[in-house]
Amino acid sequence: MDGMDVVRHEPLLLTIPQVMTTLRLGCTMIYQLIDKEGLPVLHFGRAVRVSYASLQEWIKQREGQM
Repeated sequence: MDGMDVVRHEPLLLTIPQVMTTLRLGCTMIYQLIDKEGLPVLHFGRAVRVSYASLQEWIKQREGQM
């Protein structure tokens, strides 16, 4: 590729199924993390989305607590 690095672009916002796939957790666990562990979400009407950047930051904060 002409010496250019390939950059993978993640979506800005993830759906709950995408978060499930990313974290390899089930739907119930994701909603528990939202309700009890402060996983940050954005609401657009009835749609629930998780910012990819916020998800990464949330994971880093949890790693620091361990």
